Amino acid sequence: MLRIISSSIVQALNHQESSRIDLTPWDLQLLPIGQIQKGLLFQKPTLLPEKGTDQNTLIHRLKASLCKTLDYFPPLAGRLATVDHEEEDDTISYFINCNNAGALFIHAAADSVSISDIIKPVYVPQIVHSFFPLDGLKNYEGVANPLLGIQVTDLADGIFIGCSMNHCVADGSSFWHFFNLWSEISRGSIPLPTLPVLQHWLPNGIDFPIRIPKSYLKQVYEEDDQFILPPLQERVFHLTRENIAKLKAKANAEVDTKNISSLQALLSHIWQSVIRNRNYNGDEEISYRLIIGARQRLQELPDGYFGNAVLGTLVTVKTEQLLKEGIGKVAWQMNKMIATMTEQSFKSFLVSWPACPQMMTMDSMTNRNKTLVTSSSPRFNMYGNDFGWGKPIAVRSGSANKFDGKITLFCGAEEGSIDFEACLSPETLEAMGNDEEFMDTLAF
Repeated sequence: MLRIISSSIVQALNHQESSRIDLTPWDLQLLPIGQIQKGLLFQKPTLLPEKGTDQNTLIHRLKASLCKTLDYFPPLAGRLATVDHEEEDDTISYFINCNNAGALFIHAAADSVSISDIIKPVYVPQIVHSFFPLDGLKNYEGVANPLLGIQVTDLADGIFIGCSMNHCVADGSSFWHFFNLWSEISRGSIPLPTLPVLQHWLPNGIDFPIRIPKSYLKQVYEEDDQFILPPLQERVFHLTRENIAKLKAKANAEVDTKNISSLQALLSHIWQSVIRNRNYNGDEEISYRLIIGARQRLQELPDGYFGNAVLGTLVTVKTEQLLKEGIGKVAWQMNKMIATMTEQSFKSFLVSWPACPQMMTMDSMTNRNKTLVTSSSPRFNMYGNDFGWGKPIAVRSGSANKFDGKITLFCGAEEGSIDFEACLSPETLEAMGNDEEFMDTLAF
């Protein structure tokens, strides 16, 4: 159903000389897991400023603008590299070699697939996963593979631009920073927005490079043998601004406060429905892993810091408590947990990690299906990515880092709305679709 038209390596236009960027614990802990995979669905262009409107013109335009964009993001045109310190202390260190080895660019076609085939079905069709390049790679494989892959897939009446980015190089903020700047350059917008700051940061007293004892690397390379995915499906749910406001008001009223955010109320609502439809017993402990950004909490991180700057934290409750106490109390627990994530929390993680470098693995994230995990954010600018022929009509993600309990957040196409993609067992998703208490809050 999908055919590859061309595949090439795209390099930065004005590469000067190779440089080295050492990785922080934020980056290194992600070595065993998969890449960031997000993509945008567009209507097929009817008119471009250049002469001609065929796909060759469009592909040339996207590749040329990508070359210019990589000038500002040299890590994305590089490769991961290692230094073996065997003779000194039997450790290994990782860094990004900004050598302009290039990013992967694929032009593909799925001629029989239409926009409606992607956005109309209740469940996300499997073919969407084929719209992302470098699929199946783990981050540590960036030593021998591109750190950035772009795939432009022609559909019957649309275009899908899928992006796979090595997660050791960037988090969600940096991912969308790249996407936003690329679209700006593609449509010739001047002035350019905030440029990336490439220098990585560690607290005083911690030196680059971080050396990982080789004994800890078994967490990296043995992960594939330990984690087996059950059958999964994905569904994208939509909430209007008005419905989100109602959830927020309900949560705050239940605990007599005004401090619960819209997102905290929404995540509590999602968590309740998932657990209600998984039929756990009341004594089981379950958790929600929240990913907290460091950029707003650390003065040392400049605007545009390019890399990873996030930390996970767990909210843990008993099943009975979650289902009987309402979304307000659960959201309030989330609120209080997030409040504990201070500047000192982030610095303490960075300082302590090198002594005992625990990696983030799929198995540790899911805790045998007793943990929900949220990734991405509705605050990212997704629908502002106009490459020169209009804004996107939908956002989708790839297969990387998917498991039973993965909740991916997107902003909605309408201002103030939120979409979330739930990756769960087919049985749980079907039950949620029949859950009136849950579905009544959604917009169709």
